[in-house]
Amino acid sequence: MRTALIVRGGADFHDPVGTTDSFLPYLKDQGFSVEIADDLAVYDDAALLARTDLVVNCWTAGNGELTPRRAENLDAAVRAGTGLAGWHGGIVAAFTDRRYQWLTGGWFVCHPGDFVPHTLTVRPERADHPIVAGISTVELDTERYWLLADPLSDVLATITFPVEDGEPWHEPVTHPAVWTRQWGAGRIFVSTIGHHLPDLDVPEIRQLTERGLTWAAR
Repeated sequence: MRTALIVRGGADFHDPVGTTDSFLPYLKDQGFSVEIADDLAVYDDAALLARTDLVVNCWTAGNGELTPRRAENLDAAVRAGTGLAGWHGGIVAAFTDRRYQWLTGGWFVCHPGDFVPHTLTVRPERADHPIVAGISTVELDTERYWLLADPLSDVLATITFPVEDGEPWHEPVTHPAVWTRQWGAGRIFVSTIGHHLPDLDVPEIRQLTERGLTWAAR
């Protein structure tokens, strides 16, 4: 039986308990034994991280920070084969530690316009990837994440910000929204979709997020 560790907390507006609980049946159906931590002190336990097959980080900035030692422990575990996965602010607006941001490959800057109708588009050249296979576009009405992103990531899907009245950008801008990374022996899955449970209950988003969790696991 593989093991999954869900680390959840931080800002309540992202519903870290409700959103992670919604994936528990899926993980258990996939044969995972799941442990839940609501304290970042779990990242002090390097041995636990090393023997865990999947870490799901759902901790939006606030009520705790990843110390350099904790970031080092997580980084070492992923390099050795532990998978890392997460969605939205729970993974790319989580911690200011630079090692953590290097690990995840993206950092949230802002979400212009708050909730805005927009389209998630799977990159045609990655349409056969198991995380997004069978999905081409998804219509959403939620936050759009403007990111600082690492070119090392394998971007599976994007969103585009069109030119908008009152906004400073003067041409359409496309940002990564779903990506993976190979980090040493470990795999990383990130989706920027998932502000709250209704986002994750969109069938295509639920499907690609579930696939991302199992893809990232050792």
